[in-house]
Amino acid sequence: MKKLFTAAALVMALSACSGQQATTSAEPVNVMSLGQSEITDIRAADAAPIYPKRGKSIERTFVHQPPMIPHKAGYPITLKKNGCMSCHSPAKAKRMKATQIDPSHLLADAKLNKQYYNCTQCHTPQAENKTELVDNYFSTQ
Repeated sequence: MKKLFTAAALVMALSACSGQQATTSAEPVNVMSLGQSEITDIRAADAAPIYPKRGKSIERTFVHQPPMIPHKAGYPITLKKNGCMSCHSPAKAKRMKATQIDPSHLLADAKLNKQYYNCTQCHTPQAENKTELVDNYFSTQ
């Protein structure tokens, strides 16, 4: 009970310090934006991505390129658990029929080096998508 009151007091103190006032009226709030954001165009959903067949790796396009991930990469990577290691760790890779992580990513005690903990920073999933590309008007001038 004491923790509940403490948390409530903390929230009230933070909102008072931030200078924001809570609105208690039942009137709708008129929000101003940078422009109109009306949805006028409705299109069909994008096609599902097509990943390479199991066991087929994706060709690298330059020397020392980190290998692409030939499957979806929605596995959680948190401070406590790296979802990629459930299949790609040295202890499990052979049994899971997965590619073992490179030894350069491991410490002497065979644990994952924390510098390489976020796999998707370098390794990205590659799928063949049938969607239209978005025009890019970026200029370096």
